[in-house]
Amino acid sequence: MTLDNSRSEKRCALLGVPVDGLTVRELNESILELVRKRRHALVLNVNVHALNLAVERPWFADLLRRAEIVFCDGAGVRLAALLKGHQLPPRITYADWMWSLAEFASQHGLSLYFLGGRPGVAAKAARALRGANPTLKIAGTRHGYFDRAAGSAESVGVIEEINRAKPDILVVGFGMPIQEQWLSEHWGMLNAQVGLTGGAVFDYVSGTLRRPPGWMQRVGLEWLGRMLIEPRRLWRRYVLGNPLFVARVVRSLWIDAGVEGRRVPTRLTH
Repeated sequence: MTLDNSRSEKRCALLGVPVDGLTVRELNESILELVRKRRHALVLNVNVHALNLAVERPWFADLLRRAEIVFCDGAGVRLAALLKGHQLPPRITYADWMWSLAEFASQHGLSLYFLGGRPGVAAKAARALRGANPTLKIAGTRHGYFDRAAGSAESVGVIEEINRAKPDILVVGFGMPIQEQWLSEHWGMLNAQVGLTGGAVFDYVSGTLRRPPGWMQRVGLEWLGRMLIEPRRLWRRYVLGNPLFVARVVRSLWIDAGVEGRRVPTRLTH
């Protein structure tokens, strides 16, 4: 992973994970640069759930640290960064960003491949995005209901299908951390320039899944709205995960403060 000076200055570490302070414009332009330089790079995102997973699963933290870009997708991440003295730009959430990325890709001739969701959902999302951007290049779509185990015949077949399409950008939406694990195991075999992990992005873009009200999004409570919409799937992530994240951040701040307090200035002798 390489960073130019402007990006490295905007990067902060949270629970051992580097997070890039990028705006939507900067993120889009960074992806374009990666494609043009044929970098074969992963661009990942973190929210509270992701940072909790990074603490609990070493492979997940390692993948985030190896990614070319890790951007902020959660109000809790911004708050944790602020407590550490870093001001991150507004969070970038896929339900909004995918429309911006599609417009940007259309303008610059970048092709996208959508992998994930229930049968027909990724294709429906592609039609919605192309309806708003008629020149958008969709290299292909495929649902996520296949044997995703490393080396399985179905995974190999999906990889071959993607490689024939040769997309500039591959968007994988299996949900976290399944999508990250699949990319970690198969990224070296995939013929795509940039890999993204979009979670439920195809459900949102296609209109299959509704989002919480706008006011909840604006005040940083989208997580609560999501839990109320999908309580069975998400209650554990938020009811247990959010307090755990706060405790981990407070502990990391306490440890950092302790380290600073133990440092003794070197006295100069004349």
